[in-house]
Amino acid sequence: MEEIKIEYYFKNLDNFEHREIFEDCTYPWEVLAKTKEYLKEKLAGAQINKAETAENCTFKGNYFIDEGTKIYPNVIIQGPVYIGKNCEIMPGAYVRPGTITGDNVVIGFNSEVKNSVLQNGCKVASLVFVGDSILGKSARIGSGVVTANRRFDQGNINVKVNGEVYETKSDYCGVIVGDNSRLGANVTTLPGTLIGPYTWILPGLQVRGFVPAEKRLLPKTEYIIQDNPRMELK
Repeated sequence: MEEIKIEYYFKNLDNFEHREIFEDCTYPWEVLAKTKEYLKEKLAGAQINKAETAENCTFKGNYFIDEGTKIYPNVIIQGPVYIGKNCEIMPGAYVRPGTITGDNVVIGFNSEVKNSVLQNGCKVASLVFVGDSILGKSARIGSGVVTANRRFDQGNINVKVNGEVYETKSDYCGVIVGDNSRLGANVTTLPGTLIGPYTWILPGLQVRGFVPAEKRLLPKTEYIIQDNPRMELK
């Protein structure tokens, strides 16, 4: 089934520095199981920061941060982490172990990224949690988005596509977002969600399961309008 394979979601891996992590993987979530070991070999104990770095930033563990990147105040980088060229890590961001970014990536104000792969040109806005997830080239994640990455019962997460269930064999799995897709403000994705490329999820929705490529999801909202008395508030 094409919709479950890596090639369905990501068409630009040839230009991604860390494309080798996708090799020998059939399903996207298999990549997430490889990030920490990949970084252990890639970094080989390095603590290299070529970025323009503001005050009050904290660096722990092993990391590589490439040239042209800007790290704003009060950022925490907890390795193993690899951050590419010309990225922006906004004030208060928390980049946790297992995180890999390509080039020209933005991680927004007070956002948290953990054990995730952000491909070239991704932008994560303010107050976002991205956990155990993969974002395709130029994906956009709006303010307040939460990618839920664990079930309440802490059991292994299954992925359901077109009625067929696939086992991730992991109790951590967030969202797979295809190239050039967008999640609007305050969207929540449930564990094991798959979103095809060029798909827009409009603000405020809760999304689960499989969303095909080149679709637009809109909320269905009804309002009750009543008369309201005039009142001067204190």
